[in-house]
Amino acid sequence: MKIILTIILTGLLTSQSFSQSFETDSLSKAKISDLGFMVGNWKGTGWMMGQGGKSEFEQTEVIQFKLDSTAILIEGKGKANGKVVHNALAILTYNKADNNYSFRSYLQNGQNAEFKAEMIDNKLFWYPNENVRYIIWLNEKGQWYEKGEYKREDTWNQFFEMTLDREQ
Repeated sequence: MKIILTIILTGLLTSQSFSQSFETDSLSKAKISDLGFMVGNWKGTGWMMGQGGKSEFEQTEVIQFKLDSTAILIEGKGKANGKVVHNALAILTYNKADNNYSFRSYLQNGQNAEFKAEMIDNKLFWYPNENVRYIIWLNEKGQWYEKGEYKREDTWNQFFEMTLDREQ
């Protein structure tokens, strides 16, 4: 009797997991298409402020549409003096329930978190917390331009900048 019950339950659970719809979510696809300016292979330089002052780095970003263009996969790697100083993977999706983007980030040290993101005036803003934001857009030369800012006493102060060229 236990074997028959196990077979029936396994069949029900298996049929449920394979009965998901394979149609693309048109709203998610439309919202993610707004981020299409990011897709491609990018390479350039940047700087960031730290405890030791301003440090410069070389950066690459490999960005692809995934899941029938309902998600974007971002892989970034930064090097300074030949040493990897930044190695991250992120997945950008659209969250219909909250009517904004979700920016899920993974670091090589095992840390990961999900952050709110939004489009404002053709720029992607993502917020690691309420006092830090990163802003990504294409500048007038068609380059990836990204800056990071922190808020102190209601004023945004820049601590990060990156300019990348699209590789052909």
